[in-house]
Formats: sequence, C-alpha cells, structure tokens
Amino acid sequence: MPGNYYTDNPDLAYHLHHVGLEEVVRLKEDNFRERGRHAGAPADYADALAQYERRLQQVGALCGERIAGRAMAVDQVGATYADGQVAFAPGTAANVADLKAVGVMGVLLPRAYGGLNLPVTVYSMMTEMVSQADASLQNLFGLQNIAQTIYLFGDDEQKKRYLPGFASGEDDGAMALTEPEAGSDLQSVTTTADYDEATGQWRLNGIKHFITNGCAKVLLVLARSEPGSRDGRGLSLFIVKSGPGVVIKRIEDKLGIHGSPTCEVHFQNAPGELLGKRRYGLTRYVMSLMNGARLAISAQAVGVAEAARTAAWKYARQRQQFGRTLDQIPAVWEMLTRQDALTVAARTLLYETSRYVDLRDAWAEWSERYPEDADARETSKRYSRLADLCTPISKAFATEAANQVAYDSIQCHGGKGYMREQQVERLYRDARIMNIYEGTTQLQIVAAIGGLVKRVLDPTLDELAALPFSGGAAELAVRVAEAREVTAACLVFVESDSSNRLDLAARRLVRMATLVYVSYLLLRDAMRDNARLTIARRFIWEFLPEVGMHDRVVRDALP
Repeated sequence: MPGNYYTDNPDLAYHLHHVGLEEVVRLKEDNFRERGRHAGAPADYADALAQYERRLQQVGALCGERIAGRAMAVDQVGATYADGQVAFAPGTAANVADLKAVGVMGVLLPRAYGGLNLPVTVYSMMTEMVSQADASLQNLFGLQNIAQTIYLFGDDEQKKRYLPGFASGEDDGAMALTEPEAGSDLQSVTTTADYDEATGQWRLNGIKHFITNGCAKVLLVLARSEPGSRDGRGLSLFIVKSGPGVVIKRIEDKLGIHGSPTCEVHFQNAPGELLGKRRYGLTRYVMSLMNGARLAISAQAVGVAEAARTAAWKYARQRQQFGRTLDQIPAVWEMLTRQDALTVAARTLLYETSRYVDLRDAWAEWSERYPEDADARETSKRYSRLADLCTPISKAFATEAANQVAYDSIQCHGGKGYMREQQVERLYRDARIMNIYEGTTQLQIVAAIGGLVKRVLDPTLDELAALPFSGGAAELAVRVAEAREVTAACLVFVESDSSNRLDLAARRLVRMATLVYVSYLLLRDAMRDNARLTIARRFIWEFLPEVGMHDRVVRDALP
C-alpha cells in the first residue's frame, strides 16, 4: 500500500523538531534578512520549520507513492552500456524526472543560484527517505555534494556558470577520484593535469574506475598538477565536462545498487578547469567532498535499515506459524526489536552528526560574511572538530547496522526472504556496498581515532552525563557512565603501553566510544519523550556490554 515515508515515520518528525536547528537556521538565513532578498525565504524559525516539513512531506509522498514501486524493476533492469553510452533503467529515469519536478535537486545551494538553502540535516532526511525507497537512486540524488563543492571552493564565474544547472537538475555530477592502482590511497593518484601556457587550458590524461554516475555531465577530477610530485601535495581538483576527451569504457556488473551506474572513465587529453587553488585538491577539497559523501552514505544506510526493519515487522505480523504470528514467537521478536534498536540508534547518531556539520558550515560562512565577529571562526573550528570525528563514526556505525538489520530481516522472512519476490533480498545486496564505498569501515576507524585520542567528544559527553535523568533512565545512565569510565581507562592504558598498540586497538576503542555516545543520546531523547525509553533500554542492554568485552581483549589478548 503506497504511503508517505515522512508522515509514516514519526521518528523523522521527532528529530526535525528536537535535533536543535535554531542556531543553524538563524545563521543560514542571515538573521532572517534573506526574507527581503529572496521570495520564499522564511520570516522566522517557526516559518522555516514549517517549510522544511512541507518539503519533507513532499519527498516522502514521492518516495512512497512512486519511487518505491519502481525499485524492483530498477534492480532487475539496471543501468546499461552500449557503444560508449550509459542508459538508466526506465524506472531510474522516471525517478530522476520526478525529483526534478518537485524541485529538490539543489537542496543545499543558496537561493541566489536557484537552490533551496536547506540545512544538511534536512537533506539527510530526504536522503534517508529516497534510500528507503530505492538505495540506488540515492547514489544519484546524493551527488548534490558535487555542486556544494563548487559553491564552497569555486570562483564567482564558476558558480554562476555551473550552479543554476545543478539546482534545476539539468546538470548532474560525479566525483572521479579512484584509480585502478590507487583505491583508498588517493595520494597515489597518477592521472595527470598539464597546463598549456599557449592556450591557457588544462589537459587531463588518465583512468578512473569505480566512479558512481561517471556518465554525468560535470565531473570533479582529482589529478596530479605538479610534475614530479608523489604525494597528496601535488594533487589539484578539476572541473571536467562530459564530451571530447572523456570516454566511458565500461560499467561494472555489481552485487547490488543496480540502478546506479559505476563507470570506468578514461581521460584522453580532456579539457578541464582548475577548481580553487593548485595543490589543495586532496588535502582540502576532496576531504570536504568525502566528508559530505560519507554523511550521505550514513543516511543511505539508515534508509535501507528502515526499509528492512519495516518489511520484517510487516511479514512477521502476517505470517502464521505454529498457531501464532511470527512476531509472537520470542526468538523472532528478539530479532525484530534488535532491528528497531539499531535503526533508531543509527538515525539518532546520523542527525546529531548532521547538526554538527550544519553548525560548522553555518559558522564558517558567517565568519566570512562578518569578519569582525571574532568568535565566529573559533566556533566554526570547534564544530569542525566534532563533525570530523562524528562523520566517520556515524558512517561506520550506520553502515554496519544496515548490514545487520538487512541480515536479520531476511532471517525473519525465512526461506521467502531469500527469494527475489521479497524486497529484503535486494536490500541485503544493496546494503553490502555501504560499509565499503566512500571509505571502508576500517578507514573510518583511522579517520576517527585521532579525534578520540584528542578527547574531542569529552565535553559533549560531560554535558550528556550531567542531564537530570530520572526513573528507568537514571538506572540506565549509571550503566552508561560505568561504560564511559571503562572506555576512558582503556584509552589511557593503550596510550601508556610501550608496545604502541593504539593502531591495533583503534577499532575496539572507536566502537566503545560510539556505543557510549549513542547510549547517552538515546537516554537524552527518552527524557524528552518517555516512549523512547524502551528503545534506549533495548539498545543499552543489547550492545553496551560490548564495551567490557573490548576492554578485556585490548588489555589481555592483543599482541
């Protein structure tokens, strides 16, 4: 039965109204002076929230009524390749047309370029719903970070030339980073960019593979602009338009996300234009681009988890076995409630992280607009540290959770879940890429451990621990506080160990810290809405004991 993926999921409305976007909206709307500059800009925070809600309901209806119904056919047909040209599945083409029609292809861009100027948090919610309907479509909808990168680092002429096309949906984008011999190690990129002094033109040569939507009209290409260089300091980022010199050699035959073409792209003396400054390509621009992409994949994972969880409950409530429905069988009920806990926990971490990204970006832009505000830049840096830590832990947690939820959903379906007639088989295949692309879970650990060592999260944990928990929440808070002490002591132990085992213990330390942080967030939300205490209790009793296990392994079992 078609529905609305926003109104049918009260958890989304809860986060929209409780995540705390007042400061973000005030900054993005320039203290609501945008109202006088652009039609449709909100008059105040209440007006902004009402606008966000209408947009989310609009996207939710589109996802439930149209996109979800096409997902099975999209998966079966997939993207196709012939004679150097890539074609979307008919359902994918219809989905993209629908998204353009409702005007959500420039969600993050300022209104001056035809965008909606919405917070990242609201965009993450849209991304979750699109992914719940069809995860492969998110790989096209979620590439709006390409336009955002041009907005952040391009010059005025580039912004005027490219951004309106992205906002209207006329243009689409891709990030061309990965190469056959330089996967996650982007410092090893060998694609070259040579500058022709006579013509004032950059020319790119090289091969990129595993490029999501590599057939796009506009590609951001990481290339070596400094001859003789060998590391990331010799790389720059270039805007390359599809056309002469850009050749799609093939698309990949993948396990899942069939609606999204993954291309091998050859650049053969392709014309390009420098984005930003030379030598900043990897060290600044791609890192910003990748962080945005990782947040989008976190939202994609939560969407898949929600779809798998919902399908499992629906089937379990209908399927009769041994004289009762499956959800009344304790072993099945236990799996169902674990899926609930994991999905809500991943969503909570996602929107907390999205808010930090919003605050970082909003304060950074404010400080540029009002350089006399001495505190703005420092505030942006503080939120940047939080965003830089929470983005990798959110991706690691959400994508691993999505895989577990999809696995359990198939198990709840039994043999039927293994059959293609059930959507959970597709969800299981789609989920598997999410803890791989845009940086594997292992790379997220590498990205997060530095912030953990610097105790970036400690002030936030202090604030959460100081909340006036009562009743059942207070009892659970004691358990979380104990786990936090174990985690802190384990980190000190590793730091003081002469055998330098930090790298080997990093995965366990990040997992421990994540479980503590998420547990506190769930308890905070239970204070606001007592109905959420059941989820908090389920999560804490199921997963928090891992902290003690990891502590023992780090202290006693690691070499």
